Amino acid sequence: MPKISVCIPTFNRIKLLSEAIQSVLQQSYQDFEIIVCDDGSQDGTPKLISQYTDKRIRYIRHSQHIGKSNNMRSGFKAATGEYFVKFDDDDRLTPNFLERTAVVLERDSKVDFVSTDHWIIDINNVRDDAKTQENRERWDRVNLPKGVVNNLVEVVFVKQSFQIGATLFRRRCLEEVGFMRSNWQNCEDNDLFVRLALAGKNGYYLPELLMEYRVHSEQKGLDRAIAYLTDKLRYLDSYNFESEKLECIRRKRLAETRLLLGLRLLEKGETHKGREFILAGKSFAPMKAWTGLGLSLLPTGVRGKAFELAKMVQR
Repeated sequence: MPKISVCIPTFNRIKLLSEAIQSVLQQSYQDFEIIVCDDGSQDGTPKLISQYTDKRIRYIRHSQHIGKSNNMRSGFKAATGEYFVKFDDDDRLTPNFLERTAVVLERDSKVDFVSTDHWIIDINNVRDDAKTQENRERWDRVNLPKGVVNNLVEVVFVKQSFQIGATLFRRRCLEEVGFMRSNWQNCEDNDLFVRLALAGKNGYYLPELLMEYRVHSEQKGLDRAIAYLTDKLRYLDSYNFESEKLECIRRKRLAETRLLLGLRLLEKGETHKGREFILAGKSFAPMKAWTGLGLSLLPTGVRGKAFELAKMVQR
């Protein structure tokens, strides 16, 4: 039985998937299994996987698209390792990721997961030092000390410092919280971290750049923004914190997300639904809300350009 299960969920990313797999095969720590769970890819992914002869690679293929979190759950269910890591098919682990994180779990049985820092890379695998530093500052990892995190709920909910693809878990602790929820496409990682924190699990921060997170054009677009904001609402609606400080932050983020979703829906032409969300979230930024409502009076054919102009003015 392998010590570590590495799960790589994939969907129509044949050109990048091979690099993700190779980043695991090149690890300095070799006691692992790789589980590639395929959410119904139509780009030749099965043929690619068939070319690998390493018996540690296991392939789970769904005949049709079952959704992001459902696909991840299938990979988790198949895992046999004591430790577990999931990272996306467009990202990569650095050669020492498994070794450096596993030693922390081996050393301290009270630690449930180890999260690391990560590089930002582009489509050509070039590391971007400036964006990496910007990312560290944005999610406040620059101020997060090495070791067990004392204020874990604040770190994973308020600051959102941890990236799930840069984290090695004890598989047992993930089983205890049910891993990721079914039928989620976005924010499933944030939700998992918050549930782990609320369940009293112990997180450890290792301030080393041990994973590469890829930023590219496929991650953008109006439809993706609407889907993300819709799931973010569901995520934020899943909790009711005992701490008034956390509840205030949650309610503020709910208002912001409703407003942003309303604006994106108006931009797309879904006027009635968009107005409802804007009115529900207008307390976050009243001026932006009234601007959006004003633009909703324009014909849908010219509305997109008007929204783009408004964004440029507000920058």
